[in-house]
Amino acid sequence: MYSNYSIDINCDVGEGVGNEHLLLPYISSCNIACGAHAGSVATIDNVIHLAKKHQVKIGAHPSFPDRKNLGRAVLPISSEALQESIEEQIRLLKERADLQGVKLHHVKPHGALYNVIAKDKKMAQLVIRAIQNTCSNVFLYVPYNSVIAEEAVKKNLQIVYEAFADRNYNDDLSLVSRSKENALITDKEAVFIHIKNIILHQKVTTIAGTRKIIADTICVHGDTKNAVALVAYIHAKLKENNIQIA
Repeated sequence: MYSNYSIDINCDVGEGVGNEHLLLPYISSCNIACGAHAGSVATIDNVIHLAKKHQVKIGAHPSFPDRKNLGRAVLPISSEALQESIEEQIRLLKERADLQGVKLHHVKPHGALYNVIAKDKKMAQLVIRAIQNTCSNVFLYVPYNSVIAEEAVKKNLQIVYEAFADRNYNDDLSLVSRSKENALITDKEAVFIHIKNIILHQKVTTIAGTRKIIADTICVHGDTKNAVALVAYIHAKLKENNIQIA
């Protein structure tokens, strides 16, 4: 048993899977697709409604405007067009949240955008500008030891370090590519061991060894095939170990 530990559990949602009503009872924050890689006004409204019902914090999940590849490919697009798209996505989510009297808690970039800004300074700064132009006093979910984390701190954005429950890590703390067989972790017991090590010991087992990692929030992808079973198991095991979900 442990005490004085707490963790936020988040899921990427509104991406067409339709399992949000099953996921949200077990998590504490959610990242809602804003229509660019997936989702619509109807799905956004539905997820916000469910989040309000279950007292789950909501975040915007902007991406490259690329529904064909579900935002998981780097789109050849100008910096101006990309920033404009990201701002439109965040504004849409914020407007829909305002209509239901819910406050936007955070922004978490999606897919290829998330991966690019972890390493690319100019792209990281672009995303930061888009956030600052659209919303204030929100948190930004970022990978530990990333370029986006460093740049956000410089601009006085509040950051939340994120790690992934259902993904394997390379030795540089990037995620193993989804094109590889070992990209995903889907065994629920393996997933819990993985995140328990992150939460309690600030360590993650990579494909080559062990590295330091800090996480304030843990993500389970809503489109992982057994996502509902994973979040239910994580929820139960965290409570069993006296680790608060917050």
